[in-house]
This record gives sequence, C-alpha cells and structure tokens, in this order.
Amino acid sequence: MENRPYDAQRLARCASEIASSVRELSARGWTPATSSNFSMRLDERHVAITVSGRDKGRLTDDDVMVVDLSGSAVATDHRPSAETLLHTQLYARFPDVGCVLHTHSLNQTVASRLYAGAGQLRLEGYELLKAFNGNTTHEAAIDLPVLPNSQDMHTLAAQVDALLDNQPVWGYLIDGHGLYAWGRDMGEARRHLEAFEFLIACELELRRLHA
Repeated sequence: MENRPYDAQRLARCASEIASSVRELSARGWTPATSSNFSMRLDERHVAITVSGRDKGRLTDDDVMVVDLSGSAVATDHRPSAETLLHTQLYARFPDVGCVLHTHSLNQTVASRLYAGAGQLRLEGYELLKAFNGNTTHEAAIDLPVLPNSQDMHTLAAQVDALLDNQPVWGYLIDGHGLYAWGRDMGEARRHLEAFEFLIACELELRRLHA
C-alpha cells in the first residue's frame, strides 16, 4: 500500500461528509454550474478539498483531494480549486477552524454587488445572530465584510489577512462572487453559512420593501 503523509481513513471520512453536505447545498441552488468549493481539515498540515471543476450536485467521495497548507496537491494528479489558498490561509491562521464552505447563492451574489461600495453588510438585531459562535444575544451587530474581487488569489488572500487582523468574523462576501463561511467542524460551518444566507435574504427583502 502506498505510503501517504496523511491518514487515509480520516480522508475517507472527510470526503464522505463533504460530498453529502455539498450535494444538499447544491440542491438548494447555492452552487450553480461548477462553482463553489469546500474543505475540511485533515490534520495540522493537510486539508481535504473539492477537486476543481466538478459538478457539486453530483459530487462523490472521489471528487475530494488533499492539499497542504500552501495549497499544493499532495499524492494526487487532481487539480485543486483556484481558490484553494483562501481555504488554507484560514486553517493556517486558526488552529480551531475545521471546515470552510464557499457558495454562490443568488442572495449572496446580489448582496455582494449591492454592498460592495460600503465594504460590508451590517446584520443587527436579529434573533438568528445567536447562530454564530460567540454570540449569545440578538442585541448584537455583525458586519459581514464585502471584499473586492480579483483573479489573483494572492491579492485576495492578502485582503482577507488584513480583514482578519482587524476584526473577528465567521465569513465574508466577495463582490460579484459569493460567500465564504467557516467553523470548527462541518456542523458549525453549515450553521454559520445558513445563518448568513437567511440574514442576507432578510436584508435584501427589507431593502426591496423600503424601495
């Protein structure tokens, strides 16, 4: 059996969890075409992440590969997503981050355009703010950052690093793109993702009603 620098059984468990969760998110229309990418931490040096260009609605365990924290493929000929660096920088920076989810729902993408000029979307006074780790009351406000888009992942990663230096967040939007959300495990990351999605939808509906 070929020696690999990571636990193959751990990879199999992560791949199964990623594939099943991503198929559910795809069924909600949050991963159109072959967009979006998803990952879980394998260990302190490796990450399981979706292979580039795969249809997320038909994702299987074989569509998940391994990269190191620099974003380089490990023991595979598969190509990782071009946005892999935006995942690995979170794992490298935060030892407790165990899962990163990136989706392209309609609400997320529209909000990213509407609030790009402000650089953030303020979410305030909602009961669902308690879904975010560390929040225990609706009497709170979260500023969901909106970053400028770039095809240069090192530029985007530098923007994210500057953001994380200045404020604690569980996600961010990229203009014209979508949402990144993360957590300590898949369950928490999905909770954060779904809470952001719902609250973004609320803000868009309020904006429409007040127009």
